Amino acid sequence: MGGQSSSPPSPLLSKPWREINWNDKQRTLQHVKAIRPKTDGQVIRILLHGLVGAGKSSFINSVDSVLQGRMCSLALVANSSSGCCTKKYVTHKFSNGNQDTFYPFVINDNMGLRNNCSRSNRNNHVRDIEQALKGHVSEGYTFNPERRISMNGPFLNLNPSANDKVQVLVFVIDANTFSQMNEKAVETLQDIRDEASELDIPQVALLTKIDEVCPEIQQDVKNIYKSKILKEKMKEVSARVGLPENCILPSSDPERTETHPPARKRPPQHVHVMLHTAHVITVRHVWERSWFPEEEQHV
Repeated sequence: MGGQSSSPPSPLLSKPWREINWNDKQRTLQHVKAIRPKTDGQVIRILLHGLVGAGKSSFINSVDSVLQGRMCSLALVANSSSGCCTKKYVTHKFSNGNQDTFYPFVINDNMGLRNNCSRSNRNNHVRDIEQALKGHVSEGYTFNPERRISMNGPFLNLNPSANDKVQVLVFVIDANTFSQMNEKAVETLQDIRDEASELDIPQVALLTKIDEVCPEIQQDVKNIYKSKILKEKMKEVSARVGLPENCILPSSDPERTETHPPARKRPPQHVHVMLHTAHVITVRHVWERSWFPEEEQHV
């Protein structure tokens, strides 16, 4: 009675649970720019996969914005009320600053999975993604949840090259709505993971919209790895999807938070995007050994 009420516990830890160098934008950017294919024309194909509205197209735009040094809209992004914007299998290339020359990695976007779709729709979706992983889906194929890609159609690539095949699978997961993802949708992610593993394709997850889970991230992006609730969210994703926590990357999106922090706090967001890009590209050691110049392999 009459005593002072205790203040609520801080949503942030005193020390980060994952260390990151926020002040090394140029070195991180050079790490990505140092990629050199052993064979002329060789590329790393990265496939994004996730539910409708998870932020796949936004991540593509974030990568392009950081590489070009300005805000870019390479991929169309739907607002939260309009549903899925991407309907086709689209390959996004990233200009390296020279006319008609690009970085030796591409990112493929595709139609997102709906959380409450039918069993038949889920099966068709899984079959289409499996074909994409193997390089059998051609550019411009329109996804249709009511049917899978035709084995006799013009968009089936019967003889995929090494560049047509997916090298890295990235699950894009909305941190704010993941807890509401139904078990059938989670099983669909697991089915796609199983197929990727059979094909020896490494997988990581991007955890998006983290500022909605932890508002302190809007105040300072460096709070990402101090957030208690975000740490718990990563454990939940790991337990349900099956990815180890060190393969789950909480992703800050400059497009979403550019207006929130002052200008002096924007560069760390770009460092974060670039670090994730570098992580995704080099997730398999064989690519690091094969692609990076010898002096860059120990970065």
